[in-house]
Amino acid sequence: MSSSNKYLNKKIFIAGHSGMVGSAILRNLESSGYKNIITRKHRELDLVQQDQVENFFFSEKPECVIIAAAKVGGILANNTYRAEFIYKNLMIEANLINAAYNSGVEKLIFLGSSCIYPKLAPQPLKEEYLLSDYLEFTNEPYAIAKIAGIKLCESYYRQYGTNFFSAMPTNLYGPFDNFNLETSHVLPALIRKFHEAKTPQAENNSVKLWGTGKPKREFLYVEDLAEAIRFLLENVEAKDLYEKGISQLNIGTGEDLTIRELAKIISEVVGFNGSIDYDDSKPDGTPRKLMDVSRIHNLGWKHSTSLKDGIEKTYNWFLENFKS
Repeated sequence: MSSSNKYLNKKIFIAGHSGMVGSAILRNLESSGYKNIITRKHRELDLVQQDQVENFFFSEKPECVIIAAAKVGGILANNTYRAEFIYKNLMIEANLINAAYNSGVEKLIFLGSSCIYPKLAPQPLKEEYLLSDYLEFTNEPYAIAKIAGIKLCESYYRQYGTNFFSAMPTNLYGPFDNFNLETSHVLPALIRKFHEAKTPQAENNSVKLWGTGKPKREFLYVEDLAEAIRFLLENVEAKDLYEKGISQLNIGTGEDLTIRELAKIISEVVGFNGSIDYDDSKPDGTPRKLMDVSRIHNLGWKHSTSLKDGIEKTYNWFLENFKS
């Protein structure tokens, strides 16, 4: 591990800066004194197009890259748009990682997802469980694309000695989340469902949720993730992972709860007092996904936002910013 911040004045490209994760990382770096940050909107740079990505890297010459760009969604979106999820995510990461190598980028951090781990892996999920069993079917294409990104970073390190490595966040939520009920993840979807169910226009005073409510999930406030990424940028190098025999580093809280428990907390924060019903004909997805975060704790980072506080902050942002 390095102790001095030699990256403060480096030219840093945040891929996906307008999304929930990328925008949180951008805010965190800017508030921490980073001034040499490059961003591009999709209309300026299509990361799926290899020639555009290569031209960008050779003209801008970023020294560090954080890959927060991805096509993302919840169970419904992942299971419906399977080809899009695997194709676009493979192209984005392959184009960025290869162009970063070709243009001499000093450091690259690739953000993956906890869905890379096998469906029935032992809990909590240790980094070494990667590729030890089969994946959850509903989001398998997305997971395979993310696994490919992890192995791209590791392979470029092993063949070329690049300082490229991967971080695996648990389920994220916070400002700029996706609240579209067809494509969102469970936490923002619940915020919107409960919010709309308590309005005078609501048809009845109940909310129906997918599945049994029994699966357990872990949630990390996105501002805490941004703090973790800055910590990794400043303190952790690729060799710190690969020389210990792991391909990626988990980022999470190390705490989980059932979807039923989550729904209760969100309904209380939102102020919904009606009934919550579960449609057990719909899929639950993976039974449990709890990250083992002992490695990043040992390196010196730990989350600071409680789940209820994070949900309150997210709901306040929703009230101020979301337009249905």
